[in-house]
Amino acid sequence: MDYVSPATLTASTKPTGSLTLKGIRKQFQFKDRELKVLSGFDLNINPGEFVSIVGPSGCGKSTLLRLIAGLDDSYEGVITLDGQRVAGTSLERGLVFQDHRLFPWMTLEQNVALALTNRPLSKAAKAKLVAEHIALVGLKGFEKAWPHQLSGGMAQRAAIARALVNEPKVLLLDEPFGALDALTRVHLQTELQRIWLSSGATMIMITHDVEEAIYLGDRVVVMQANPGRIVHTVDVGLSHPRDRASPVLHRLKDEILAELTNPPVEASSVVPLRKDQDQ
Repeated sequence: MDYVSPATLTASTKPTGSLTLKGIRKQFQFKDRELKVLSGFDLNINPGEFVSIVGPSGCGKSTLLRLIAGLDDSYEGVITLDGQRVAGTSLERGLVFQDHRLFPWMTLEQNVALALTNRPLSKAAKAKLVAEHIALVGLKGFEKAWPHQLSGGMAQRAAIARALVNEPKVLLLDEPFGALDALTRVHLQTELQRIWLSSGATMIMITHDVEEAIYLGDRVVVMQANPGRIVHTVDVGLSHPRDRASPVLHRLKDEILAELTNPPVEASSVVPLRKDQDQ
């Protein structure tokens, strides 16, 4: 499948999955203080776009993903999906973790089908969706395999199939390949690119791997900590599929790494609780 930029799609074919984050502020109570995790975070993501987010540990990347997923509603600001405010979890937003989290007592097929439990579809329709998404991630023929019979890369592809089987508008990926060896990781990056182009879903990926972020992302959002905020957004500007040897990718990698390794501008991340707040 040839890459088609979301911006070139007509109104009749333009996919859903437009995500807007405006004025996001998040803080945690820590003893008698408040720890600022995110401050003034603004980001617009186009339908069908692949956005990578990189930044140092503790800059709020995973917290941000939890807010988008609806797992945490204790924050300031607004998050909308296709104009509707995000409130709680929804089948419209799939989530893939670093650990595949497959149930060991279920086959691959059963693990993927489990995601459809609350979807009002016939048994035949569910079976069709499961088969299609197992094939999409390249695991056809392993439907009856148990998780312990799968390699790490195969298990992670199964987790992606489970997240996509409900055909979400947005797929959120939290370090999806972080636990894999280098060769498997490179292979699955290519696979994820293929899956994204086939599914048409908007994808937001958190990663510490700058090369991975640039190879997959239409845009790379660079964050800094204390408090977590966007310091730079990089438009990669290359069509998919991509050549890893591209000079553009290497130049962008060097630029982003330099930005991440330079001392960040300090900002106070911890403030005392006001007297009228609970201790």
